[in-house]
Amino acid sequence: MLKIAYHSIYKHPLPEGHRFPMEKYELLPQQLLHEGTCTSDNFFEPKKPNDKYIVAVHDPEYYYEVVNLTLDQRAARKIGFPLSRALVEREVIIADGTIKASEHALKYGIAMNIAGGTHHAYTNRGEAFCLLNDQAIGARFIQKKGLANKVLIVDLDVHQGNGTAEIFQNDDSVFTFSMHGKSNYPFKKELSDLDIALDNDTNDKTYLKILKDILPKLIDEQQPDFVYYLSGVDVIASDKLGKLGMSIDGCKERDRFVLQTCKNLKIPIMCSMGGGYSADIKIIIDAHANTYRLAQEIFF
Repeated sequence: MLKIAYHSIYKHPLPEGHRFPMEKYELLPQQLLHEGTCTSDNFFEPKKPNDKYIVAVHDPEYYYEVVNLTLDQRAARKIGFPLSRALVEREVIIADGTIKASEHALKYGIAMNIAGGTHHAYTNRGEAFCLLNDQAIGARFIQKKGLANKVLIVDLDVHQGNGTAEIFQNDDSVFTFSMHGKSNYPFKKELSDLDIALDNDTNDKTYLKILKDILPKLIDEQQPDFVYYLSGVDVIASDKLGKLGMSIDGCKERDRFVLQTCKNLKIPIMCSMGGGYSADIKIIIDAHANTYRLAQEIFF
């Protein structure tokens, strides 16, 4: 059964003036239920995880300054959201969603988190709407539990996974692969184990050829026993924060290839949604829903 982490706090409201599309976290599960892709049995509610799983990735001083709301103003501004107890609770629960979805993926082959993909969170700082790096926390969790040895993080959000790259920069047990827009944020990139920087307006044909050439070879070389997939839909041409030229169909084919590859090779995969910022919320929801539709089609 496809298991999906979802909590009502995912749609935590922001102060007026913030344009981050929080409504997608409420509308996406509604759409999946409405169209019959999922039932209520597919969803589980994450809780607050043990702090030890978070400080296994993040510097304890940084984490407890976040939790206690004592982070200095300059560091807090880089996050982009006003720091509050509700926001911190949201980020911690998202991390637990990815932790528990990782366990479900080991059981069922795949699992999802409606939120997550907070790949701009570094060991000791947050930025760009990311406080805690959920997939890094999940990866370290399954390794420390002896559930996986070699982890591959496939980050196909339009923005480079700079925080993830920094966290695992000296760790051969986690291979970081980021395929992103060359001229998108972050403007100073970190070094992932493999970075593919794409030109503006990269279309479906070019994008998919690069991905289909690289991913099978990468898996063959690295031999991961678990994959984290950051399936951001901000690669679509209509995205306000992306500069690529993909269609919704191209984005769906991207997801199909990643999921089918893992299914064929019997590698468990956990998916966090990542970005999606098209002006039309219907485009965002449809593009994200495609990932769930494909998960059901391919794995179940």
